[in-house]
Amino acid sequence: MDSPVRDAAPAAAGAVGAEPRGGAAPGSAGHRLGPVALVVAGGLSVQFGSAVAVLLMPRAGALGVVTLRLLLAAAVLLIVCRPKVRGYGRADWGTIVAFGAAMAGMNILFYQSVDRIPLGAAVTLEVLGPLILSVVASRRLVNLLWAGLALVGVVLLGGGGFDRLDPVGAGFALAAGAMWATYIVFSARTGRRFPQADGLALAMAFGAVLSLPFGIVEAGDKLLVPSTIGLGLVVALMSSVLPYTLELLALRRLPAPTFAILMSLEPAIAAAAGFLVLSQALSALDALAIALVIAASMGAVRTQVRGAA
Repeated sequence: MDSPVRDAAPAAAGAVGAEPRGGAAPGSAGHRLGPVALVVAGGLSVQFGSAVAVLLMPRAGALGVVTLRLLLAAAVLLIVCRPKVRGYGRADWGTIVAFGAAMAGMNILFYQSVDRIPLGAAVTLEVLGPLILSVVASRRLVNLLWAGLALVGVVLLGGGGFDRLDPVGAGFALAAGAMWATYIVFSARTGRRFPQADGLALAMAFGAVLSLPFGIVEAGDKLLVPSTIGLGLVVALMSSVLPYTLELLALRRLPAPTFAILMSLEPAIAAAAGFLVLSQALSALDALAIALVIAASMGAVRTQVRGAA
């Protein structure tokens, strides 16, 4: 049976992001590389947003940050997209529920992790979820090779072992990786079933509702402090609205195995964000790991372009 995420369906005519910039023809290299640029831009946004979230945690706690991020992101998306709620079937709404639950679970688990271990290490462990998905979903041997190279980089970025990390934090990161893989599956399905970013807006709202009780219990009225709300809005825009929209659009035109391998760029981006925003220095081993991860991602892109030629 075909994998449900083996290929992303093309965007519907007239949908946001359906037409390439610069007038590139549908079969051109620019058209095929467009989704890759969306994924990379989304990765930069989400990891620097995560660094800002770490700075916000002393004010609202990990669960409070998750709640602010999802609530504010949902509000922005609902206002901008104004999604229709009629005309959809049970399967469509089931996809929204699953997508929203995956987003909420991924965020809750990830922020519990970065509250205990460094950002770079947390993302390094989390990215194992998409890497495993790439191996399971791919039917091409070359994709397995790129995934293996990326995995070597991921292990090196963790310092060759994770026994030095808080075991609870590491466990949360691994669980977040499993939810990340689930997110990829249902993001692709949502992009096929709903126009533009309507499905994302609805799923984000559902995820925000799921996270709200946890945030209220941990942060209480701290969530209402204006400066905290302001920083929360920055995190919501950088870590949810922009990257999730870009990824949803990319998954309409990019094979899911290639998308999953591109996620191996996340530890490298997180390490850079940790260095620039949180003053976390990079070692020579970290630099080697980043080089391996980038090489694997570039190889995945070249495979995607050649395969579509």
